[in-house]
Amino acid sequence: MADCSNPQDCQQKIQECQAVISTYSPAHDTNKKQLAALQKQLQNTESLIKSAEAQLVTVGQQIFDREVDLEYQRTIFNSKVRSFYIRRQYFSPFLLFLASDNAAELTRELSYRVNAANEDKKMIMEISQALKALAEDKAKLEQNQLWLAQSKQTLSQQTDFLAGEVAKVEDFLNVISTRVASLTAKQEALLSEKVSTFQTSVGEVPLADDPNARPDFNPGFSPAWAAFSFGAPHQKGMSQYGALGRAKAGQGYEQILKAYYGDVRIEHRDLPADISTTVGVLNFEDSYLKGIAEMPSKWADEGGFEALKAQAIAARSYAVKAGKPICVTEACQVYSGSKNDERWNRAVAETRGLVVVSNQSNDVISTWYASTAGGYLNSYTSSGHTTPGVWDTSCGNQGCWTNEAWEKKAGSPWFYKGWYKSRSGATCGRSHPWLNNEEMADILNAVLIYRSGQGSEHILPVDYVSCFGSSGEPWSLQQMRDQAGSLGGSINTVTRVEVTYGSDGKTNRLVFETNRGGFEVGGEEFYTVFNLRAPGRLALKSKLFNLEKK
Repeated sequence: MADCSNPQDCQQKIQECQAVISTYSPAHDTNKKQLAALQKQLQNTESLIKSAEAQLVTVGQQIFDREVDLEYQRTIFNSKVRSFYIRRQYFSPFLLFLASDNAAELTRELSYRVNAANEDKKMIMEISQALKALAEDKAKLEQNQLWLAQSKQTLSQQTDFLAGEVAKVEDFLNVISTRVASLTAKQEALLSEKVSTFQTSVGEVPLADDPNARPDFNPGFSPAWAAFSFGAPHQKGMSQYGALGRAKAGQGYEQILKAYYGDVRIEHRDLPADISTTVGVLNFEDSYLKGIAEMPSKWADEGGFEALKAQAIAARSYAVKAGKPICVTEACQVYSGSKNDERWNRAVAETRGLVVVSNQSNDVISTWYASTAGGYLNSYTSSGHTTPGVWDTSCGNQGCWTNEAWEKKAGSPWFYKGWYKSRSGATCGRSHPWLNNEEMADILNAVLIYRSGQGSEHILPVDYVSCFGSSGEPWSLQQMRDQAGSLGGSINTVTRVEVTYGSDGKTNRLVFETNRGGFEVGGEEFYTVFNLRAPGRLALKSKLFNLEKK
């Protein structure tokens, strides 16, 4: 069981707490992306506006010059129109005939007058069209100036608003960052203990089923609230119950392993004859592997023999990459020198020498595995190979989760469970995971304190001293309520909750209806505060979780 006596464990937990900051709210990430895009759009638009404004200045000057020029042409235009009108009214070909000395002179005069009239008409049309175009261009210029001003104002307002929203969340996250950075050693140790008290592989042990930990348990009071985890850490690599479900559905060991480890192949490799362990040097295949106690051999009798073979290959691959000497506990792989089961021995023998090899790096990978992931497997990297993040369902995606999750189909008692016991079975006087309304409201008040950082060191279970045998100063429910009241009003009643899940296999957010109205909490934030404040051994073992109310 992890505690803070190991600096690496403490550092890991601090990093997990810091992850709360970076993944607090997908909505915040979306806002930041939208803000960045909008700022870029504003920058581009402002550049365009500057260019357009410069063009408008040029166009405006051109229009001014045209107005000056056309003012002169307008005078000529008026004179030409008047002259053209007079000539049209008083021109007489007969009089011109009488005044001419001969036919040639008459022809020249007629031709001149016709040409003059045509030139006047042409000039009149050109000036008229120029005046019309000038009026249209001036109208367009005014429209464009107005549109640019409005666009600039609208875009600026949108950017200012979104920047304000992002700044609010950034300020909030800065508060959390300060608070997380100052988590006490007691809180770090408490988080480690509550999250880590879970047997991560099935092993040759009785099932950890508990009717009181099921959602259909009746706590005897109402309203009642309980937090249920889907699976448990570490949620990477092969799910053992998922492998059982797949085997029962007819999948072979190769298909099972590829489902969990991705772009890999299963092949024979020349392996060492012996392996160095913390209990001595053992023959690799015939002693060490046949003593691996990580999956019940009885699964072979339930249609799960292919799961046993997948487990044998995963155990062999893990041992190859584990280094020397390999430990024989859950910290590495459980080995039992007294194990001698024909079904498991056969699974080892039929897969002799087979390991999981990456098609990406051509190297054997470290094949992580655990009992139950809750329906989603997180990606991890080993020896240049990256496993996929996948929904472990019959449809291969989130659409048929939870009903078609392979672990649920295989009957994993850890698929959806309310945790209220320690690994040793200690319950601190609680016989189920259900909270009454006052206790549920207390968790949300603790969220308010957590966000403020004012008194956050007191966010510990009310029974911390008696339950965990440690000194500390947890606030009572009333003290937590009073402190929350000083931060804008305490939460006293909780009537309902809406839980949403992300595509990354984590609870995204929770929106509570309270006496204060709607109260939104990020999934990781709730996960942390619940594990710090929930009474006794109540805990969330996974970041993929749900809340239920009776």
